[in-house]
Amino acid sequence: MSIRTNLSEEQIIQFSFLSEGQKIRIYSETLEVLQYTGVDVHHPHARYLLSENGCPRKGERIYIPSQLVKWALSRVPPITTIHSWDGSNRLRIENGRTYFGPGPTCPNFIDPKTGEKRKYKREDASTVARVCDALPEIGFTMSLGSINDVTDGLEEIYEFADMIQNTTKPVTAWCFTKEHCRDIHNIAAAIAGGEEKFKHRPNYIFYNEPISPLTCDFNALDKLIYCAENQIPQIFAPANTGGATVPATHASHLVITLAESLTGAVLSQLVKPGSCIIIGGTQSILDMRRMTFSYGAPELNILGAGLSEISEYLGLPVFSAAGCSDSKVLDPQAAIEANMSINSAMLSGANLVHDVGFLNSGMTGSLPLLVMANEIISMSRYITQGISITEETLAEEVINEIGPGGNYKNHEHTKKMSQTFWQSKLLKGNPEELESSRSKSLKERVSDQTRSIIDKHPGPRDKISNVVREQINSILDAAEKKRKNNSP
Repeated sequence: MSIRTNLSEEQIIQFSFLSEGQKIRIYSETLEVLQYTGVDVHHPHARYLLSENGCPRKGERIYIPSQLVKWALSRVPPITTIHSWDGSNRLRIENGRTYFGPGPTCPNFIDPKTGEKRKYKREDASTVARVCDALPEIGFTMSLGSINDVTDGLEEIYEFADMIQNTTKPVTAWCFTKEHCRDIHNIAAAIAGGEEKFKHRPNYIFYNEPISPLTCDFNALDKLIYCAENQIPQIFAPANTGGATVPATHASHLVITLAESLTGAVLSQLVKPGSCIIIGGTQSILDMRRMTFSYGAPELNILGAGLSEISEYLGLPVFSAAGCSDSKVLDPQAAIEANMSINSAMLSGANLVHDVGFLNSGMTGSLPLLVMANEIISMSRYITQGISITEETLAEEVINEIGPGGNYKNHEHTKKMSQTFWQSKLLKGNPEELESSRSKSLKERVSDQTRSIIDKHPGPRDKISNVVREQINSILDAAEKKRKNNSP
């Protein structure tokens, strides 16, 4: 006799780019590169840590044995949770969960009110954070730009201070030096309620990059060591360009990217075993016609998917890119490229996916593209849920009741289960709406929704106490004074 229970298994729909044998071969080749080609390490303490743990050294060139890589991989935590400072949101970084967010550093910005391209201003960081806060499919916040109207060298500190006060979503921060990394961390600790509370519930992730090919500069490793020492979850992920910083073949591209990422993983575990490290990065090709990094190329999707699979194979969380385009404006090209990359990232199982909202090969940030991408992410996430197989969804009794030639439209089962159908907030399918001369284009609807969010969503800034605001302002003032004293 068989017994049917009501237990169900959660299903995650993913595709596979690489066979098990291909993953093994890429990993094996990566270990060969680390052990016999080596990595240039431009940080004395990092070289010391590696040398003391069995890595041969020749000047600044360090050769990392495979057994040390495997030791480090066994120490990286399989699950890390990043919290919002008010406790309302969190990112649970583990296999099977995918979160999307913007990227940083675009020098230009599409003004959400006028639609014109201009330089990115300080006030834009707060606006982007509030829009991220309002969009349900955006899991974390980045700036979509690099501030142009504050003291030179302090842009990323102001960016972080303004973002974290205007969103309850976890923030991904970045900066150039450990000194500014410390300023950012002090702001995060202040809003968390102190250092110990931050360690219990970290409210941001730090984004860090090596230099390709196979080079770790002083500042990157200085920040990596600081984050590991202070239990700050961090990303160590190169942005490689096929045919420029790495070879033009996808297999070798993945090998070098993985080697660079694993160097950071090894060092983070030598500093503090069990510290969170996320690998990956933005991977695409050099557009040989324009000599630019291509954010809209299908290679971005292929390389991101391949890296996600290898990362899962190694038990590491992965940082990827999607929702971006090489188009200079929000047009059908931008929609096509954003859609392709979002679906690919979702179906490949990437954990954190950034650069959503990038136009013009990463030179321009666009909130309307971010809003449109929120809709694409929602649809893609619905697809990856697959098909639920239960007694209720099989609906045997309903089928028997209606029988041949019947109609299910008015049945109670239909009224209940149709509530699970995906519903669009931007797209229109009603023929009368589509044919109406008053019907707005998708671009117009996206722009309207973006402006509505900016006008109506205040964000959580009023929840922050005056004491915390004063602490943050004090950190910014101190950074200004130090910068002024150090200026020539």
